Amino acid sequence: MARGGFPGGMNMGNMNNLMKQAKKMQEQMLKMQEELEEKTVEATVGGGVVTVIANGKKEILEITIQPEAVDPDDVEMLQDLILAAVNEAIRKADEMVQSEMSKLTGGMGMPPGMF
Repeated sequence: MARGGFPGGMNMGNMNNLMKQAKKMQEQMLKMQEELEEKTVEATVGGGVVTVIANGKKEILEITIQPEAVDPDDVEMLQDLILAAVNEAIRKADEMVQSEMSKLTGGMGMPPGMF
């Protein structure tokens, strides 16, 4: 350790600047998370018979099922369509979140799934 300082030549001014940048990024992340709650993605499957809308928090907000998708003799098909639409909506929400986070972090190499 260098005399009277931090290892690697870091001084208090650099440390204070780093702390300010971290605080600013944290504030931006909180704001972005609030904005992502308002943004939505839509997934449609089965030629448009099942549609799912989710927000950036991966909450399912709406499921729309067209009457022609409801066949009492083939409930499993409807279940599969709903499952596929929900999974696609969650995948799209993940992509939206990652895209927004990469704008904020500026390619800092944050590990996937960190947010």
